[in-house]
Amino acid sequence: MEATARSTTSRKSLPLTPRDLRDLTAMRESPVHRAVLAELADTSLSETSSEAAVLHAIWEAGVQAVRERVEETGYAQMAADREPAAERKAVARRRRPTWADES
Repeated sequence: MEATARSTTSRKSLPLTPRDLRDLTAMRESPVHRAVLAELADTSLSETSSEAAVLHAIWEAGVQAVRERVEETGYAQMAADREPAAERKAVARRRRPTWADES
C-alpha cells in the first residue's frame, strides 16, 4: 500500500536536525534506502513519494522495531522467570514417588 494512500487523522509538527534532513533526503532519493524502508514499513515508496509519505514510512518502521523489541524483552523475561530445566529435574528426583507409600 502506498504510504500516501492511507487515511490520516492528524498531522503533527516534527522538529528535524540538519542530520535528520540529510537522512530524510537519502531515504527519499536513494533507491536502495527507499526499497529497504518500504520493506521495513510494509508499504510502497517510489521516487515520486512525498516527503510526508517517506516520513510516515520511517515512523511505521520505527514503531514496528519498538514492538518487536518489546516482544523480545517480554519473552526473555518469561524465560528468565521459569526455573531452569536442570533445577526442575533435581527437585523431581528428590521427591518421593507417589507409589512409595503403597503397602
